Amino acid sequence: MSPPIFAVLTSRALISVGGPDWRTFLQGLITQDVESVAEGQARFGALLTPQGRLLYDLFVVERGDGTAWLDVEAEHREALLQRLMIYRLRAKVELAADETPVSILFSPDPGAIPPKPAEGLWVADGRLAELGWRGYGAAAPAGATTADETAREAQKLRLGVPGPADWGVERTYPIEANFDLLDGIDFKKGCFVGQETTSRMKRRGAIKSRMLPIAFDGPAPPPGTEVLAGDLRAGQVLSGAEGRAIALLRLDRALGADLTVDGRPARAEVPGWLAQAVGEAA
Repeated sequence: MSPPIFAVLTSRALISVGGPDWRTFLQGLITQDVESVAEGQARFGALLTPQGRLLYDLFVVERGDGTAWLDVEAEHREALLQRLMIYRLRAKVELAADETPVSILFSPDPGAIPPKPAEGLWVADGRLAELGWRGYGAAAPAGATTADETAREAQKLRLGVPGPADWGVERTYPIEANFDLLDGIDFKKGCFVGQETTSRMKRRGAIKSRMLPIAFDGPAPPPGTEVLAGDLRAGQVLSGAEGRAIALLRLDRALGADLTVDGRPARAEVPGWLAQAVGEAA
């Protein structure tokens, strides 16, 4: 087995959340169940617009001392903090930026998961087991290979897991970005901002569009490039690298079809973790 890869995620930052009402406060706002999150867990979720579009993704990390971290995009931390302050009203909640670094540890071998390091605060990534461990103020364990964040982006692309570069801000519904399949939405928890639209899409059962990886030869087309099935528009490229990209695709047109992107042949791929949902939608 190859040595695990350790990388500091400079694109992520933390918000410290405390006070006697922090669980109740977040429970009514975000897509994830906060009441039951336990020490040593990181729950993936998001804050949505009232219309149900993705604003900011986040991980809720239970710290075990009556407080939690929100693991968020660094470039949007201040905007998210300001929005949470607006929602706070009279709730007894303390919110502040926290400069503890965020890191990850994962295996470069397909299907492999490195053991949890014995030293430091590490929690399992709440989306897929293959994404490994998220570390908070943790050092690289002995024997790990140190890399930069591009190694993580390459791994996510291999697994077909979309990220913030794919869903953006206020343009995508969380189900289109597969949050429902990556344990990012708890449909049993009750109300949250944007819950009505999100639940209606889920109840309807037939999700028309989802983010899937596409494969092709050569460099990734620019974001926004159309994916075509013959003369029909089947979707658009979001982010990618050499030979592979994430695209938002119309499932009825893209699955099993001969696609082209930027004038090149392409094909949609369905990762194992997506297969059942995409098959049902098709």
